[in-house]
Amino acid sequence: MRSELGLTQRQLAEPSYTSAYISTLESGKVRPSETALRFLAARLGTSYEELTTGRPAHLATELRLALTDAQQTLATGAADEAAVRYRRLLSEAEQLGLVREQAEARLGLGDCALESGELPDAIGHFEAAERLLADEPLPRRARPIRGRAIAHLLAGELRYACYLLESTIDELGASGLSDPEALVLLNAAIIGPYLDMGAHARAARAAELALALAPQVSDPALVAGMHRQVARTFLAGGRVAEADASLAKAQEIYGQLRLRTDLAHCHWMRGYVQAQNGELASAERELRMARDMLSARRAGLYTAQVEVELADVLRQLGRYEEAAGLLSALLELGDSHGAVHAGGAHRLLGLMAEERGEAESAEEHYVQALALLERSGATGDLADLCRLLGDLLRRTGRVEAAMDAYRTGLGHRAAPGTTTLGPAPAAPALRPARVSGSRWVAGPAE
Repeated sequence: MRSELGLTQRQLAEPSYTSAYISTLESGKVRPSETALRFLAARLGTSYEELTTGRPAHLATELRLALTDAQQTLATGAADEAAVRYRRLLSEAEQLGLVREQAEARLGLGDCALESGELPDAIGHFEAAERLLADEPLPRRARPIRGRAIAHLLAGELRYACYLLESTIDELGASGLSDPEALVLLNAAIIGPYLDMGAHARAARAAELALALAPQVSDPALVAGMHRQVARTFLAGGRVAEADASLAKAQEIYGQLRLRTDLAHCHWMRGYVQAQNGELASAERELRMARDMLSARRAGLYTAQVEVELADVLRQLGRYEEAAGLLSALLELGDSHGAVHAGGAHRLLGLMAEERGEAESAEEHYVQALALLERSGATGDLADLCRLLGDLLRRTGRVEAAMDAYRTGLGHRAAPGTTTLGPAPAAPALRPARVSGSRWVAGPAE
């Protein structure tokens, strides 16, 4: 590098070092300190990373730019297309030995697999990302932990999903690392398993905390796209450090775009609570908002699940045909994509059949729902479903069968530890104080 720049050893060394020192470095007789390498990197117009690894700095920056492009594709485009990009970039990151970039590619592949319903693949990618980030602070590991928990939730493993999320939230609080973005991710993710396990108060608390901490960004995709283009311009001009800075801004915004899925879950929770309180018009508005936010993200699985709750509201409003149309979307996905919500769809179809006087069809739907929910651990839903089935059997004169259904429901409801996993996660040691631009600034603990 020195020769290519036309510098003598003295010119490279001054004013901090001697030409003799440079000579010993170039001959490999001395191992340079970090301070010396950073000084020499500045003099040579390169990066400390390139001098320590032999890898040109622009290669790592180009890879980060490509990862940001894949992130943008996942945030605003198709998961299949993003997955192809992430797989290629994972291979490149492995060849270059870039650990953080490998973790980012694994996280992207995990998110793609979640959206396409490939749950075992998603778990594998998130576990790999956790291993790659094992030495990083806990907030950096929140994304893979959250992803793994969601995959287990969708597979019907509610208690394990709760365990992963609650223990991480508690660890964040105990370590003093109450990072707002990590808390939004984790609290939004825990709403689903809380609801399915009947812990409604905890779900409402988690939703309000996530909404209070969520960063507010106006047209984030546009701003992120601008930063990506600026980074390309800097990179083309050899201004690697400035390109990296622009990429960091773009990645932050795309991270906030990912939060839209989690915020949609919070609106979903609000709609659920309002429906339980009989506020059907407000519930419909919140659930439609959640569905629209998820639909814009192409999150077909989550969209269909919200539509189960929306269908229940429409049923209570007497709009049966519209409700039945919504339920078909989730059932077409198959029960492997979420037994709890597939069971909920069959429960609603059974209710509507019963209200139309079609007892045989209602019983078929209730039995299908029971088979789905029994392997999910959703005890509150199971107890309610057994009551509905028992009432139907009793009205049709099948008293012994009705008693069996009631006993099944009581057995699930009375099972110890089926609603919660112990004490709720402690309150975070920060609160939202003010918004500065698109970033939340944490205030002091209460």
